[in-house]
Amino acid sequence: MKKTIIALLSVAAFASSCKDAGKGEGNVLLQTFETPLGAPPFERIRLADYKPAFEEGIRRHEEEIRAIAENADEPTFENTIAAYDRSGELLGRVSGIFFNLQSANTSEEMLALAMEISPMVTAHSDAARMNEKLFARVKALYDRRSELGLDSLEMRTLELYYRDFVRGGANLSKEDKAELAEINKELAGLSLRFGNNLLSETNAFALTVEREEDLAGLPEPLRMAAAAEAERRGLKGKWVFTTQSPSVFPFLQYADNRALREKIYKGYTARGNNGNANDNKEIVDRMVNLRLRKARLLGYETYAAYVTDANMAKTPEAVFGFLGRVWKPALEVAKRELAEMQAIADREGLGDKLKAWDWWYYAEKLRKEKYDLDENEMKPYLRLENVREGMFHVANQLYGVTLKRRTDVPVYYPGVEVYEVDDADGTLLGLLYMDYFTRESKGGGAWMTEFRSYTERDGKAEVPLVSLVYNISPAPEGEPVLLSWDNTETMFHEFGHALHGFFTRGKYRRIAGTIPRDMVELPSQVMENWASEPEVLRTYARHYETGEPMPDEMIAKIQESGHFNQGFATVEFIAAALLDMEWHSITAEGKFDVEAFEREFAGKYGLMEEIAPRYRTTYFSHIFDGGYAAGYYVYLWAEVLDADTFNAFKSSGDIFNRELAERFRKHVLAEGGYADAMEQYVKFRGETPSEEALLEKRGLK
Repeated sequence: MKKTIIALLSVAAFASSCKDAGKGEGNVLLQTFETPLGAPPFERIRLADYKPAFEEGIRRHEEEIRAIAENADEPTFENTIAAYDRSGELLGRVSGIFFNLQSANTSEEMLALAMEISPMVTAHSDAARMNEKLFARVKALYDRRSELGLDSLEMRTLELYYRDFVRGGANLSKEDKAELAEINKELAGLSLRFGNNLLSETNAFALTVEREEDLAGLPEPLRMAAAAEAERRGLKGKWVFTTQSPSVFPFLQYADNRALREKIYKGYTARGNNGNANDNKEIVDRMVNLRLRKARLLGYETYAAYVTDANMAKTPEAVFGFLGRVWKPALEVAKRELAEMQAIADREGLGDKLKAWDWWYYAEKLRKEKYDLDENEMKPYLRLENVREGMFHVANQLYGVTLKRRTDVPVYYPGVEVYEVDDADGTLLGLLYMDYFTRESKGGGAWMTEFRSYTERDGKAEVPLVSLVYNISPAPEGEPVLLSWDNTETMFHEFGHALHGFFTRGKYRRIAGTIPRDMVELPSQVMENWASEPEVLRTYARHYETGEPMPDEMIAKIQESGHFNQGFATVEFIAAALLDMEWHSITAEGKFDVEAFEREFAGKYGLMEEIAPRYRTTYFSHIFDGGYAAGYYVYLWAEVLDADTFNAFKSSGDIFNRELAERFRKHVLAEGGYADAMEQYVKFRGETPSEEALLEKRGLK
């Protein structure tokens, strides 16, 4: 996931001891960073520095906006659009550091500070978009854009900024602007509370196992990790499993104890829905109502219509149609998968119908039966360091880039690694931070973000500082970190986002790397394809003890099992995407019972009771705390593009075809924001993609 930094609302004040601190010369955030490539000097930044830095950043940006808006000269592209594009440098720098750390390495104090800072940022952002004098200059240019002699990039930048202002409320009446600002302010705060509640819920649940016989079926590395977690909690001699993905899903996959599988599954799927202080149901109800009200103010029937209007899909109907065309065959395949697993359970004497918490367990049995493939046999070949070098190798073969470790760059947490990224000709592309392991201070999932984006100023480029954040279980001290196949694909996925960040180009920030939400997952998802290619596996999948490459028989099994369990995977994903769209397609405000809404949703689409949406409402952080509202569908939409893209490489006979790679880099990764997204894709591919490649890739045809 490519994470968007969102301004968040405050509902609580930060500790008074920080109120007056961080001002003046001692605030490193207000100084030039005397570090390699101007990287953030994390070890010198005090929590008390942030609020004064935000205040100063906002003050400077307000001055810049005022100068543009009140310029006595006639508006020109340079004195209005380009000037606005250049503005807000300090605020952007401080935001890029604070909000990224608030996701990757937070604390109660930082969360409280976010609650204080976010309304300032939200209000400032709204004030800029609703500035009447500034918008009048932008509109004057937009209305006579055909007469200005602009080149294609200037025209694109002007048109996008005009659209941003309109979608931000610039055309509204004074009263409606005030209402929209209040809505945005409250939404930001609710989003922050949703995320904080989810983090608390995830950290609060623990399945403590006291008897070794209850560990039957679990692989030794998982047992060791659970023992280490128990010892960390002062429970030496026991085993603790959590609702963090690297713990809960392997437990569901391997634990023979069905009652414990049920317990951890219900703990995972009940997050945010426990009727306690961290319950998210009221927050969801309020957010969907506010989003509808916002959409209506801006002239849209639903919030989904508002969102999709700026995406490739254009309309909610196009999204529902697309998801529906894949949903039907996926559901049929999932039902066949269930029947095969039920047959195994019956042979083993289960004496019951399979439940949702049984799916991973019996799917693993089915995998072994059909393909003689045990994921635990794969793990010794998937040492973290080797997988990392494997994806670096792919980038080198495709684009000629090289990555080398830097130990002189400050990091925000012990164990975070930094790599210098250089182009084929030796040109510096930027720095890559890699944050691998789970911890209580980190949000769930995996994402790419940037402490600094690519920027051109005065003819010089400022290289990006890209961060990849994972949630991989650390190994016990002295043991290697061995990855699951899912972890391996996630490593490649987020690295694809990173390459997008490094290759981005554009004289204007508004078009540099800016592609629609439903195309933004293309650069990441396409990278996953290389992870499983035999030619690539042979370079990085090596046994952590012997160094021997993964046997050809195992590689062949991985290829043969490529369509395995894809009915389940597709159904649980589309169920979540449809749930998202349904929440944001409501047409009337009201009081929503979240559980009743989900039951009605499941009945409407015929969702199997053995499969829950990948994310249920109360822990669906993508849409309530992550910028993907009415947009979770984008992963599958982008998979149409990524399947078509990789098919081009496969069809060429060379998965490292440099000519194709350079075209993809130029038209999608570097210049993706230069024109309409599909237009850019066609420049690379020569034709529009079809859904056939997706259906074939997932084995749904």
